Amino acid sequence: MPWNDKSGGGGGPWGGGGGGNNQGPWGQGPKGPSGPQGSPPDLEDIIRRGQDRLRRALPGGGGASPAVFGLIAAVLVVLWAFQAVYTVQPDEVAVELRFGKPKPQLSQPGLHFHWWPLETVETAKISEQLVDIGGGNTSGNGLMLSGDQNIVNVQFSVAYQVSDPRAYLFDVSDPDGMLRQVAESAMREAVGRRPAQDIFRDDRQGIAASVREIIQTTLDGYKAGLNVNAVSIEDAAPPREVADAFDEVQRAEQDEDKFVEQANQYSNQKLGQARGEAAQVREDAAAYKNRVVQEAEGEAQRFISVYDEYVKAPDVTRKRLYLETMEKVLKDSSKVIVEQGNGQGVVPYLPLPALQPKPPAPAAPAANTGGTQ
Repeated sequence: MPWNDKSGGGGGPWGGGGGGNNQGPWGQGPKGPSGPQGSPPDLEDIIRRGQDRLRRALPGGGGASPAVFGLIAAVLVVLWAFQAVYTVQPDEVAVELRFGKPKPQLSQPGLHFHWWPLETVETAKISEQLVDIGGGNTSGNGLMLSGDQNIVNVQFSVAYQVSDPRAYLFDVSDPDGMLRQVAESAMREAVGRRPAQDIFRDDRQGIAASVREIIQTTLDGYKAGLNVNAVSIEDAAPPREVADAFDEVQRAEQDEDKFVEQANQYSNQKLGQARGEAAQVREDAAAYKNRVVQEAEGEAQRFISVYDEYVKAPDVTRKRLYLETMEKVLKDSSKVIVEQGNGQGVVPYLPLPALQPKPPAPAAPAANTGGTQ
């Protein structure tokens, strides 16, 4: 090619060049960096240019006066004092850390000072706090399995308080989250050991006390610095999908309890009546026994007295007994038997009963006379 001719200075087809070896076809060669290639930026030059810009921005322009430096120092002191002074709220305590190590003293509510940034402050709330678990507040939604294989939706709350601020702040990374997890696990354990009826109606207080004990024991094992004051079961119900069927079962169980109670009442009533009648029969039998024994003893005593008289005078006693016996036999008899034999002619009979005066007839009621005066 014609521009490949390197004679005469090696110019291109546009006629430029000549005299240089790195010229291109447009008459000049590529330009490299002005300084040394690949060298780092000049730090002193950058600082110098920054000082010039700051000097131009300050009042007076020409240079920093002592007043300006004093103003800057005052601002820095105010900022440091703002960080060094801190306030502890009435329901909080604070722990100061020097080089990251907690001091043994606790900062009570009020205004305090510390050497910032060498010292920092961590606060903990010591008033009673409440955490709600279940009812959609947690991932498990409070669904638990009871001891009799029923699914129960439990909603409960835990009232706790910080008992050891240092342990609460520094021994456990997330004490509040740990409390929530431990409480849910403890409730699952307590519910899983009992039938569903206990959590629904029969023994809520017992389950709450058991859960509180489990939570406190676990937190003490982790040294979380928390004290569980109370556990309250807000609601316990079957899942919504089986609520109707569960209600039917509950009503059937209530009917069963009612019928059993009525049967027990009827049984107790009948047993009471039977026991009363038995006691009356025993009392009557005892009275009859006493009466018969006394009568027998009286007859025996009478027989003994008659026998004594018979021993003394047998003929007289025998005749007396005969007459008394005949008197008893013939006392109410209207018939008279006359021995046949010597009696001829007129029968020696005296009808004494017919001769005895009859009792007067009862008076007839007085007739109504029509109200005469």
